[in-house]
Amino acid sequence: MVEKNAKNMKDINTIGDAIKVEHLTKSYRIVKKEKGLSHAVKSLFMPEYQTIHAVNDISFSIPKGEITAFIGPNGAGKSTTVKMLSGILTPTSGEIWINGINPTKQRMKVVQNLGVVFGQRTQLNWDLRLGESFELMRHIYRIDDAKYKENLNMMDEILGIQSFINTPVRQLSLGQRMRGDLVAAMLHTPSVLFLDEPTIGLDVEGKYAIRKFIKEMNRIKGTTVILTTHDLGDIEELCSRLIIINNGKIIEDGPLAELTERIAPCKELIVEYYDEKPVEHMRAKIVSQEGNRVTYQFEKKELTGAQLICEIAAQKNIKDATICETKIEDIIRIAYGA
Repeated sequence: MVEKNAKNMKDINTIGDAIKVEHLTKSYRIVKKEKGLSHAVKSLFMPEYQTIHAVNDISFSIPKGEITAFIGPNGAGKSTTVKMLSGILTPTSGEIWINGINPTKQRMKVVQNLGVVFGQRTQLNWDLRLGESFELMRHIYRIDDAKYKENLNMMDEILGIQSFINTPVRQLSLGQRMRGDLVAAMLHTPSVLFLDEPTIGLDVEGKYAIRKFIKEMNRIKGTTVILTTHDLGDIEELCSRLIIINNGKIIEDGPLAELTERIAPCKELIVEYYDEKPVEHMRAKIVSQEGNRVTYQFEKKELTGAQLICEIAAQKNIKDATICETKIEDIIRIAYGA
């Protein structure tokens, strides 16, 4: 009875989160291979095994309506995690809840309220017109006519799909296909959307359309989004929170602004003088100089860029000054090396 009550309490605690993960692990047992013919023959008859942890004891939760970037280098465990969240893969251990439901135990129930887009793979039927693919999705998810038309019209306003809705999927450009995949994923109004590299290979216009769609679905429908991407523009445009995974473990998790402050506490100021004699400053370090261009590094908590410029200018005339904000690629690069 106590065990049952504890389980019920855990289910209640997941209600405020769209996604909750506790101690999630996915391991694979593979044959250990060594160089040489003798080792190859030995492995056929007496194979030695080793365990690989693609995802290694990770925990996190995502509140409803949040857009979160889930990133890491190739092979870090991103896609494996997303596949477990969507019920495609079964975890070796750990627990997952999507809107309070375990996708491992009730995958069909979870899928009804889940949208998934994989940038390299389409869910559209290659041999049908785009509109026919949408009709097929309508029947699969049992969407009533009124809701189907309402959702299709709303998404057409954002993505402009009517101009190619009668085109066979095999004839669509990459940008058109990605728009079609996003519509197909959102036709049944899922509350959670997984996006794996949604802007990969797209031009500037295509990326703008996809990002606009994601922001609008989040604003209008309150859709919770997990975004895996290598495109830093996606993160800057869309995400308020960043989860970084490497070697199967979460190494950073928090609001983008907070991670920036903690991981990269310094800024740089580039000053162009009229001559090659720079001003020495007590709270700023000169990190490089090329002729009359001098780069200072200073801590953001100690000093503002405006203060530093004023204090330098009070000692010597300057020709120009540029404050260099910390770039997101610097944050990620530093985190990967942690």
